Amino acid sequence: MNKILATTCLLCMILCSCHKDLDDEVFPTSVTFNFSHSWDDTPVTASDFNSLEFTNAHGELLSISKLRYLISRITFEKPNGEYFTFDDHFLVDLTQENTLSLTPNNTIPPGEYSHVYFTFGFNNEDNYMNYTDLNSASWNVPEMLGGGYHFMQLEGKFIDATNTETGYAYHYIRAVDNTQSPLVFEDTFFTVDIGAVNLSQTTNFNINMNIAEWFKNPNTWDLNQLNNMLMPNSDAQMMMYQNRQNVFSLESVNPF
Repeated sequence: MNKILATTCLLCMILCSCHKDLDDEVFPTSVTFNFSHSWDDTPVTASDFNSLEFTNAHGELLSISKLRYLISRITFEKPNGEYFTFDDHFLVDLTQENTLSLTPNNTIPPGEYSHVYFTFGFNNEDNYMNYTDLNSASWNVPEMLGGGYHFMQLEGKFIDATNTETGYAYHYIRAVDNTQSPLVFEDTFFTVDIGAVNLSQTTNFNINMNIAEWFKNPNTWDLNQLNNMLMPNSDAQMMMYQNRQNVFSLESVNPF
């Protein structure tokens, strides 16, 4: 069920479609997105943090001490190209249980939708706006790296090649080469398509993030080489972007 579309194609399609302003009318259907997490087939919650119990595809034993990521631009598209986009953004934090369920402020018309999308991170327009909540959460990217906001912070410790417990910070941002002036950027936000749905009432979308995928496909991640100072490393940022493809999957859709 997991499909990740090329961001450019999706944006072109949306620009050519008919957009409805969700602020114009009160609709009868609300939606909630529930995010769970796993390491392949093993569920992961905050209770598993700070324990060396996960092994990545390269063979390093590691722990997780922080996992936060940004979701934005939840969009429902009808078969005729009409679409509805929620302007809300959400900072998911595994240590804050109330952030694992996302309910946009507006409601949506019932009926058949051919695609349901969300954006991981911010698109370029949204990324350079000012958000008080994200500023308070220390979610900003330094100006020397182009500003804007993080898309994900994944941190913990691993057993390195010398059998030493070492920290890692897998921080995901818009890729930037800051060795040049002006800065050279490559986009790393991406859109997840979780498929079609027929909405008749308030609906739950249950979505899983497989954390292990960030380390394995198509790039087998060597934490001995890539563990810290990854934000100014544009090659590492693009590797993270490439590893996105099987991270999210739709587990189920059900009414309350």
